[in-house]
Formats: sequence, structure tokens, C-alpha cells
Amino acid sequence: MRNIWTIARREYKLYFISPVAYVVAFLFMLILGWFFYSAMRGAIAQAAFQPYAPSIQVVISPMVTLLLFTMPAITMRLLSEEARMGTLELLLTAPIKDYELIVGKWLGGFMFMLTLLAITWVFPIALNFMVEPGIDQGPLVTGYLGLILMVAALVGIGVGISSLFTNQIAAFFVSLAVVLLFWLVSPESSTTGGLGTQIMTYMNFIDHYLSFYRGTIDLSDVIYYLSLTSVGLFLGTVSIEIRRWR
Repeated sequence: MRNIWTIARREYKLYFISPVAYVVAFLFMLILGWFFYSAMRGAIAQAAFQPYAPSIQVVISPMVTLLLFTMPAITMRLLSEEARMGTLELLLTAPIKDYELIVGKWLGGFMFMLTLLAITWVFPIALNFMVEPGIDQGPLVTGYLGLILMVAALVGIGVGISSLFTNQIAAFFVSLAVVLLFWLVSPESSTTGGLGTQIMTYMNFIDHYLSFYRGTIDLSDVIYYLSLTSVGLFLGTVSIEIRRWR
């Protein structure tokens, strides 16, 4: 556990000296702020004709889409940069296990994204002051819980894919393609019925967030995101083991 935490702290600190992380975080907050401003402006305009109280969904809804495009940029360097610079070989000679390296990298990226999610709380807080008697706390809590699970899965996928490449750009586009595949897959994309449709339905990344979005928690959705996280970490561990024995 000490090795995992040491690697995680190192990765977390590296994000704060990386210009890419700052640019991605800035654009994320800027776009989210623009959506929030537009929603508030629309609510004020509509209030002149009919009473309207915006909910927390005006913040969460665009954030889900932004995360899908943000995560590949955040995770692309985690292992591919180490491989490109030759420092991965040094890490492999250190007294750490392969899974400790992968989990440490994942935890560092996950903590950075948790920091970014924490900053976005400025929007729910502002919304709570703007709406009487305040926003519904249930969807706020479940919505952010779902976002945390989603981020965990996205970082896991990103770490696994980053371990396969020595080029950050390649890792970015492959991660983005995989995320879009899970986002766009739907029962309509299946040409078969029955089991094929059920599999397509279960694979959809966004459908599993709907229960959190609506203010409820479904255990199957929690298991789905945790399973994706585990698959990504397993892929990364296997990839590192293969590199070690080449």
C-alpha cells in the first residue's frame, strides 16, 4: 500500500506542473461555466412568463459530456510518457509490483479529477442561493456520486490504454474512441434481438448514469462502473507484465 500511495502522490503533484492538465481543467471549467450562465439566463427569461426553478441537472448534464472528452487528455500521459522517456524501465526495476504501479497511476489521476469535481461545487452552491427554497439535495448527492464512479471508470480505461502506447497522442485518440464506443452503443446498433440487445443495453456508458441523474442509486449501475474500472486496471497490469518479460 505504501508503494501505491507514493506513486499516487507523485502523479498527483505532476498534474500541477503539467501545462496540459491546467489547460484541460481551465477549458472544462470555462465551458461548464458557460453552460451554467446560459441556463441561468434562460431561467430568468422564462420566469417573466412562467415561474421556473432550475435544478442541479443544469450543472450535471453538461458535466457528464465534458468528462467523456476530458478524461482521455488527463490520462494519456500516465504510462505512455514513462515509456517514451525510458523511465518506465526504471520503475520496472524498482521493488514494486506491477499492480501497484498501475493502481498508483490510476489513484493519482483519480485524485486530480476529484479535485476538479470539488471545484465544480461552486456551481451547485451558487444555484442553491439563487433558487428558493434551495435545490433538491438528493439528486445533488447521487449525481456527484455517479460522477465519481464514472470518473473512476474513465481513469481506469485511460490507464489501461495508456499502458499500451509510447505515444501520448495515440493513447488519447484510442481512449477517446473507446469512450465514444461505450457512449454511443445502444440497442438500436444491434442487428440481433434477445441477448444481443441486452448486452448492447448494458454496455451503454450513459444509461448507467441515469439512475444517479434522477436521484436514485441502482446497485447494478455501481457494479458496472466498478467493473469497468477493474477491467482497465487489469489491462494495464497485464500490459506491464508483458513489458517486464520482453
